[in-house]
Amino acid sequence: MELHIEDKKSLILAAYGKIPCDLAVTNIQLLNVFSGEVYPATVYIKGKFIAHVDIHNEPITKDKALKVLDGNQSFLIPGLIDAHEHIESSMMTPRNFAASVIVHGTTTVVTDPHEIANVYGLDGVRYMHDAASDVPMRQFIDIPSCVPAVPQMECAGADFTFEDILEVVDLPRVIGLGEVMDFVSVASAQDRMMNMIDTAKQHDLYIQGHAPFVSGRMLSAYICAGPKTCHESRSSEEAKEKLRNGMYVDARESSISKNVKAVWDGVKHMKFHDQLTLCTDDKEADDILHKGHMNDVVRSAIQAGMDPILAIRCATLHTAREIHAENLGAIAPGYIADFLLVDSLENIKPSHVFFEGELVAKDGKLCKEIEKKVYDLEQQNSVHIDYVKKEDLYVKAPIHEGKVMVNVMKYKTLTLSSTECIQIELQVKNGHIILDDPDLKFVAVIHRHNKIQRMSLGIVKGFGTVKGALASTVSHDSHNVTVVYDNVEDAWIALQELVSCKGGMSAVLDQKVLHTLALPLAGLMSLKSAEALSEDAKKMKEANRKLGLTQMENPLLRIVTLALPVVPEIKMSDTGYVDVFKREHIPLFVNI
Repeated sequence: MELHIEDKKSLILAAYGKIPCDLAVTNIQLLNVFSGEVYPATVYIKGKFIAHVDIHNEPITKDKALKVLDGNQSFLIPGLIDAHEHIESSMMTPRNFAASVIVHGTTTVVTDPHEIANVYGLDGVRYMHDAASDVPMRQFIDIPSCVPAVPQMECAGADFTFEDILEVVDLPRVIGLGEVMDFVSVASAQDRMMNMIDTAKQHDLYIQGHAPFVSGRMLSAYICAGPKTCHESRSSEEAKEKLRNGMYVDARESSISKNVKAVWDGVKHMKFHDQLTLCTDDKEADDILHKGHMNDVVRSAIQAGMDPILAIRCATLHTAREIHAENLGAIAPGYIADFLLVDSLENIKPSHVFFEGELVAKDGKLCKEIEKKVYDLEQQNSVHIDYVKKEDLYVKAPIHEGKVMVNVMKYKTLTLSSTECIQIELQVKNGHIILDDPDLKFVAVIHRHNKIQRMSLGIVKGFGTVKGALASTVSHDSHNVTVVYDNVEDAWIALQELVSCKGGMSAVLDQKVLHTLALPLAGLMSLKSAEALSEDAKKMKEANRKLGLTQMENPLLRIVTLALPVVPEIKMSDTGYVDVFKREHIPLFVNI
C-alpha cells in the first residue's frame, strides 16, 4: 500500500529543483531511521510529501522554497505511529481523541473499532471511520474480525461474518483485518475464522493478530493461518518466541498492561529488531493528557534500556512496514511529510508537529482547528437491561442451608488480567450464597444489546475491591454490563446509575453513589473533551480506590477485561464461566 501522491509530476520537479517547494525546514538534526544516523540537513516539502533532503547546506532561495522554517538545531523525526489502538478505550470520540494525541506527536494510529462494533455492528465501524475523515491526523481502520470475540460463549450487539468485511472493505482508510482474537478457532482451522482471513487476504488487507500465552504448535498453526502480528506478549519468553517465528511483536504500554520492559528484556540480545514495534492498545484520556501517547511509549522503551534511535524507529518505520504502508514512517524523498521537531530524542516533547506537510500543532497546542460535529449514533441509547430485577442479583444455591462447593474465578495478580479457576466451599443461608471473605465478590454479567434477555452470576477472588459495588458498560469485548459487588443493594443502585446515563461506570458504597462516569456513546465513550473527561475520570478512579482498588496505578480499567473470554484461563460472559482454551462453559457449582 502506497499513500496516494495526487500530483506526482510536481513532486518530481520540486525534488529536482525545477519548481519551488512549499516549505524548507532548515537548521535541524535529522534522524534517519533507515541508517540510524543523526546529521545536519534541510528537508524540503512539496504538498503532502518530502521532496528532497539536503545534506550539503545549499543556500535556500525563493526558487527552492516558498517558506522557510528555522529548526533551531532541533531533532527532526518522523511522526509517531501507533501499531495497535482502540480509540474507544480512550473514552473519547475520534475527533476529541485526535485533538488530544496530535500535540504529543502521534500522526497515525491503526485502530480496531471492535469495541463499538460489538455494540452497534457495522454502523459503529462506519461512525469511527467517518468521524475522523477530516481530522489532521491519520486514523487507519482495521475491520473487526471477532464480533463477538468467541461465538457461542457470549452474545454481543452484532455477529460479524466474512460478508461483513465486504460491506466496509472499500472505506478509504480501511487497511487491515482487526486483531484475530479467537486463536483457538484459528489454530483449529475452523471455517468462520478462516473465511474471515481468506476474505481479508483477497482484498490485500494485512492480518492483525492477538495470541496471548500461545506457544509451540498452536502458535505455528496460528501463524500459518495468516496473522503475522501480536500485541499480547506479556513475558520475555513469549516475545522472543514470536519474534523468532517471524511475527511482528507490538510491545504494548497501555493504561492497563505495561509490557514494553518485559518484551525488550526478552529480545534485546537479538541481532535484528526490524519486526519489533510499539503500541498503546488501550490508553485512557487522563493518561494521554498528562503522560502523552506514543511519545510516552517510546519514553518507556528508552527507560527499559532501548537505544533512543531504535525506540523511535520501532514507533515509525517498523510499524509502517508492518501495515504495508510503503511511503510512511520515514523522512526521505517520496515519503509523506509527517514529522516532528523535538529538543531531545530521549524525552520526545514536540515543539512542532507536521501532518502531510502542514503545521498542525505547536508547543502543545493545536494550530489547525478540529470542527465540532454531531453524529446520529452519538445520540442513541445502547443500555437495555429493563428486564433485570433486583432479586436476580442474588446467587441462588442448589441447597437451602449448609455448605456448597463453587468454582471461583481467581485473578493471579492485581495488575494482570489473567485468571485461574479454583474451588472454594461457601456457606448457604435461605438458599443464597454467603460471602465471608472480603477478597470474594459476586459478579453479574448482563446482556444489554436488546437481542436476548440473559445474565450470568459468578464469584471472583482477587479482583481488588473489598466493599461496595462497581458496575461498567465498558466490558471487553462484547461490552455487556458487568457488576462486581458484595451486596445486592449497592449493585442495584449502580445498575440504575448506568441506565440513567446511557452507560459508563458507577461506584456505590453503603447505598451511596461515590461517582458515576457517564459514557453515553455506545456505553463506551464520552462526548467531552480530553480535559473535561480527565477530571471526570479522576473522580471515578478515586471512587474505585474507596472500594479498595488501591494497589494498582490505574484502577479505572480493572473491571473492563473481566468478561473477555480470549484472555486465559477463565472469564465470565453473559453465558456464564468460560474456559478460554477449551471453549467450554464451567458450571458455578461443583458436581451439581
